[in-house]
Amino acid sequence: MGVDSSRRRPGPEAEAEEEEEEQWRRSGGCGPLRQQRSGRNMAAAARSGSAGRGGGRRPRMRRGGGGGRGGCSGPAGGEAAGAMLCCRLAALGARRPLRPLGPAAVLQCHHLRYPSRSLMSSGVPGKAGSNLLFYLIVGGTVTGAGAYVYKTLRENKERFTSRVTTITARSQENASSPGAASRGSAAPEAHPEVPSHVPFLLIGGGTAAFAAARSIRARDPGARVLIVSEDPSLPYMRPPLSKELWFSDDPNVTETLRFKQWNGKERSIYFQPPSFYVPARDLPFVENGGVAVLCGKKVVHMDVRGNTVKLSDGSQISYDKCLIATGGTPRNLPAIERAGKDVQQRLTLFRKVEDFKSLEKISRQVKSITVIGGGFLGSELACALGRRARTRGLEVIQLFPENGNMGKVLPEYLSNWTTEKVRKEGVNVMPNAVVKSVSVSGNRLVIKLKDGRKVETDHIVAAVGLEPNVELAKSAGLEVDSDFGGFRVNAELQARSNIWVAGDAACFYDIKLGRRRVEHHDHAVVSGRLAGENMTGAAKPYWHQSMFWSDLGPDVGYEAIGLVDSTLPTVGVFAKATAKDTPKSATEQSGTGIRSESETEAEASEVPTSPSASPTPHVPKEGEDYGKGVVFYLRDKVVVGIVLWNIFNRMPIARKIIKDGEEHADLNEVAKLFNIHED
Repeated sequence: MGVDSSRRRPGPEAEAEEEEEEQWRRSGGCGPLRQQRSGRNMAAAARSGSAGRGGGRRPRMRRGGGGGRGGCSGPAGGEAAGAMLCCRLAALGARRPLRPLGPAAVLQCHHLRYPSRSLMSSGVPGKAGSNLLFYLIVGGTVTGAGAYVYKTLRENKERFTSRVTTITARSQENASSPGAASRGSAAPEAHPEVPSHVPFLLIGGGTAAFAAARSIRARDPGARVLIVSEDPSLPYMRPPLSKELWFSDDPNVTETLRFKQWNGKERSIYFQPPSFYVPARDLPFVENGGVAVLCGKKVVHMDVRGNTVKLSDGSQISYDKCLIATGGTPRNLPAIERAGKDVQQRLTLFRKVEDFKSLEKISRQVKSITVIGGGFLGSELACALGRRARTRGLEVIQLFPENGNMGKVLPEYLSNWTTEKVRKEGVNVMPNAVVKSVSVSGNRLVIKLKDGRKVETDHIVAAVGLEPNVELAKSAGLEVDSDFGGFRVNAELQARSNIWVAGDAACFYDIKLGRRRVEHHDHAVVSGRLAGENMTGAAKPYWHQSMFWSDLGPDVGYEAIGLVDSTLPTVGVFAKATAKDTPKSATEQSGTGIRSESETEAEASEVPTSPSASPTPHVPKEGEDYGKGVVFYLRDKVVVGIVLWNIFNRMPIARKIIKDGEEHADLNEVAKLFNIHED
């Protein structure tokens, strides 16, 4: 429908045009009818445009599409959308009311004509040719973005493939390299063998160090403890080296290092198997800490101010807290030290596992072995070798300067009895023998004594005491006791604020007996345990009276505590022994062959004392059978030491007596506390 029929241009041309428009409108404003315009219509449209520009006539609004440019004066080939908007604005300017258009109707100027096929767009009606440019822009953008994404993904894929190939190649190389199976993974290989820092450093790999490590871990389960040991072996117990191992029936005992205790149970000399320990290189990195051991390493320098130590291989370790448990070195005789290399090659200074292995092998090859020393170790080795003398034809000689075996510890009558017991084991005991010189004559060693006697033998075992290892005192500036040897420590076993000492190398202050230094297994266990507790903040004093024991075979043994010195006055009370009064029976009752392991710090009940006077204690006579008994060592009428002869598992009572430090009018009554008269 037009806007105003009265203003239409008359004439046949206009009527024909309106008829065509009417047909086009009926067809919905699109389709073939729009595209069948003749050249005449296009020319008329052009003329109408010229007339519009010249006559200034207002444009008519027609139903239909059109195009033009500018203020309704553009040619028919211009943008139809612009002309249509211009006509619409002109109609509004004339304030003429416009009727609503139908859905298929469009505004059309009378001077506009339908575009040709070449100017038409296949896009949305009304958008004209501008859609083509829009699609070109969008298409170009999408194409460029797709190309960029494709290129990026391709490059990422190439990088990913290269990375996977590299990782796979490295994994195969590590898996095929020598020693990969033993390393387990590449991470531990990067760690140095010696850690640069440890919270707890223990110098020495003996009993005291292991006891301290176990104590530290008990109080601090996440603690990292490093043991630096000059010994090539893991921590082990020393007593079986001179006791049970020699009575083993296993021909491979030097390899297995397992033995049957007196109670028949079998065990190893090692405190723990290798699986118990953490590799030293992994110690700083394991989640829950642990105990590591550096075997065959020696600490040669100690910087107390810098909290560092230097090892023999040049590596350094810093620490927070340190324990010195270096133990001791077997002493040698000056006469042997002056001898030549030929004598040194036939000498054993018994102390370590290697010494046991070597001596056991030698005992199978030679015909004569001489043990120099009459103390605990010398007497034990003499008895152990004497047992073999019966079956292998081995000659065993023991010589020492005292009057009898263990003459520095036991009273004379008991020492003499012990000497006879050792002789019955097949040992040629030579007391009061002082070595003057040692030489080689032919294939044998010749030992000259000061009294003129000569002893010929094939091998010598020197068991004449222990010299504490205090070499670190010089570099560390630690004090060494001039009387007893060893590092001087306070009641808490401290040498410095963060340095402790335990075991054979510790010279400690005994609150009952004064300053002492002890060289026994039980002392190493207890002092090491206490040092470990104090290293974790316990601040406990060392008041424990450690015990020691010695077995002369499975039938005779004794336990001792306190000051046991034969120069002190003694009182002995003895009774007849029974089948139960032997080391073998004692271990069967306690369940352990290392009797100090059954020791506790539990105190015995109060010791009753008789207020009335008592008869003089019984003094044994020469030749008596000392089956079992108690020997009291006195100083200023106070008991300071006790030896339990073939009496076992009564050490808490003896410890209580010494701790009380009281005078006892009748020691016979005190001896009854040990049940020596029970059958």
